[in-house]
Amino acid sequence: MIRPLITLTTDFGLSAPYVAVMKGVIYALCPSAEVVDLTHTIRPQNIQQAAYFLATAVPYFPAGTIHVCVVDPGVGTARAALYTQVDGQHLVGPDNGLFTLLWRQAQKQPPVVRRLTNDRFWRPTISATFHGRDIFAPVAAHLALGVSPAELGPPHTQPVHLAYTPPVCTDQYCHGEIQSIDDFGNLITNIPAAQVPQLPSLVTIGTRSPLHLPWVRTYGDAPPGTLVSLFSSDGFFEIAQVQGNAARHLQVDVGETVRLTWRSTTP
Repeated sequence: MIRPLITLTTDFGLSAPYVAVMKGVIYALCPSAEVVDLTHTIRPQNIQQAAYFLATAVPYFPAGTIHVCVVDPGVGTARAALYTQVDGQHLVGPDNGLFTLLWRQAQKQPPVVRRLTNDRFWRPTISATFHGRDIFAPVAAHLALGVSPAELGPPHTQPVHLAYTPPVCTDQYCHGEIQSIDDFGNLITNIPAAQVPQLPSLVTIGTRSPLHLPWVRTYGDAPPGTLVSLFSSDGFFEIAQVQGNAARHLQVDVGETVRLTWRSTTP
């Protein structure tokens, strides 16, 4: 890339100065960088949401992109600070499971993980509450300037992973969980479309009564207010309410179980 590309993903919100400060640190060290905001509206301290966001968005960026990811409820504690390379993408952020889904879906080669210990690439004074400014932003800028990842710190062999229950699909049912809820209230499960052998006749969320959800190709194929099932744009089984909010309507949240059954089985 002619201009090194650095992205920012945080839960800092849009009104506080924190994002602007991080950009200032990056530009002061690497004026040629192009800094792109991915989102700053991850729900506060919601590592699971951030992990899903990164796993969905990061693979679309050109190889060599540097991603600064700060959703860090453990900032200032003994938790490690990390650099990781996943399928040609470079990421820095806290060691709290943020990169779990990216690591899990790595395809080209095993991920590289290093612990950030070389303070030569940090700001001189480190705040206990703002590692985004004092560690992650300057490290990203130094990477953009050509610093080798090997200089940042030693390999880290036991990074934190988020708890994960893989989906199970048979010729009779699929069992998974809601891994993300978007701003439209759509319930995106962790059940891959490729593992669903046939369209389900019943969908059960948690301990609620089974739902007969019509299958649609896209939201406009059903009348407004209809609860429907479909495959999400990133290839997972999804539950939505047309022109509504399925999460609010069904009163469900991330982590609840989802079971798909076929007509040949008893729900």
